[in-house]
Amino acid sequence: MILTRGARVTGAVLSAVLAVIVAGWLIRDVQAANFGQVWRVWATLLDARPTATPATSATDFVLFVVYVAVAVAVLRTTAAASALVVTGVVTIAVRLPGLWTIDNHRMESAYSDDLRSRALICSFVALAAAAAMIITAGAGRRPPADSYERTPAGPGRGAGVLSFLTLCAAGSVLMAWDIRQAVRYPEIFPDWYVGSDRVAQYLTGPPPGWATATLFLLCVFAGFSAVVRAPHARPFGLVAAALLLPGGVFGMVRIAHYDLLDHFGELGGELQLNLLSWIFQLLAALTALIALSVPAPVRAPGPDPWGGGPGRGPAPATPPYPAQQPPGYGYPQGGGGFGPPPPPSQPPPGW
Repeated sequence: MILTRGARVTGAVLSAVLAVIVAGWLIRDVQAANFGQVWRVWATLLDARPTATPATSATDFVLFVVYVAVAVAVLRTTAAASALVVTGVVTIAVRLPGLWTIDNHRMESAYSDDLRSRALICSFVALAAAAAMIITAGAGRRPPADSYERTPAGPGRGAGVLSFLTLCAAGSVLMAWDIRQAVRYPEIFPDWYVGSDRVAQYLTGPPPGWATATLFLLCVFAGFSAVVRAPHARPFGLVAAALLLPGGVFGMVRIAHYDLLDHFGELGGELQLNLLSWIFQLLAALTALIALSVPAPVRAPGPDPWGGGPGRGPAPATPPYPAQQPPGYGYPQGGGGFGPPPPPSQPPPGW
């Protein structure tokens, strides 16, 4: 199924609205906290000294890129219903916890009342826009006009298997580290997942455990969709890989900043696994992005049985239908900021 013109325009407008909301928060952080310090906070570097507490995380920057890419893709192609669905689902998952965490005492001490009020309004607008995107993707579908109209294509066989292995493995590694956090610090459970005064989080983001669980589910769903070469596998997988990327990138930043590779043998076993997890997450995200960036080749439609091939002469104006059509007679149909926690020597964020 593909999207009507009205649905494509509506989806592009909704995606642009979400991009504008995120861009406003990113600009606020750059002006209030200095960009050089903002990315240090995103990377959880201990020497970060922002002049104001950033409201955004690296996930917001990735979502901004996703919103812009989806708005452009929806206008350029009719086969973009899955892109609207995954964008809406991820937006709801990221913004929903803000409805009950923005007013806790920890948020009150870190952000002003005016800033929290604006964040709450933006959360409602983002949730409404995300829900509208999902509804638009479902209500605005139509069947192809003919067998030559381009329909959504899944990944190739090799790309699907590779994406399944990388996305599911990376998501499982993230979830394993998150379970390790809960086992090591049982006092913060379930606050780590639903938020509370005891756990630090960004103003526009979900609690750390909620974010990891969301990304794990997205990676597993995208991975299994890719291995069966489902038409929706590419947009879901690309968004999952994009959300995996910041964890790997900032993990490498921490490795370089603290020269951890130079002293790898001196580190404890758990910290060594942390380093390897960051490297693996980066490689997995890049591999999935590359594998899913190109759709599987679409097979050309079969020859017209009534066409005038060599030695056949021109096609007759009206096919010679028999008096009684045999079963199946007719024309053939054509087809178609997440990441491992900081080094365990440091307590988890907000502890």
